[in-house]
Amino acid sequence: MRLSSMADYAVVTMSAAARHCGLSGGTGQRISAQQLADETGLPAPTVQKLVSKLSAAGLLKAVRGARGGLKLARPAAAITLADIVEAVEGPIALTPCSEHGRHDCTLEAACTVRPHWPAVDAALRGALAGIPLTQLSRPAGAAALSAEVMA
Repeated sequence: MRLSSMADYAVVTMSAAARHCGLSGGTGQRISAQQLADETGLPAPTVQKLVSKLSAAGLLKAVRGARGGLKLARPAAAITLADIVEAVEGPIALTPCSEHGRHDCTLEAACTVRPHWPAVDAALRGALAGIPLTQLSRPAGAAALSAEVMA
């Protein structure tokens, strides 16, 4: 399994936003989409598209006015990797047949594995939900040290 480029870019964008906006959420500074593009090296149109999706999912909030910009919609500790991936990709489902309402598999009628995919999807989502944005926003050395302490 591999994340799409857009899901990867969404994680990069949210990590940059968390570093600038304060890891506690609403109390930090604001940042513009252009500043996020400049910091991450992503094209501005890509960041704008991501900001739109992340805002629609309730992860980023646009503030208007002279001191406006983007900020985290909730504290970084309350935003998980699963939230970010699902904002861009939709619900986590490893196979098309585990998506609700999909009936396009030629093996569907005789498949003995299909009933087990929801448990696999839930385990994967649980693992991603266990990684908060605060962890993703720390410098790499700090994240590795944190993982060693937790082990």
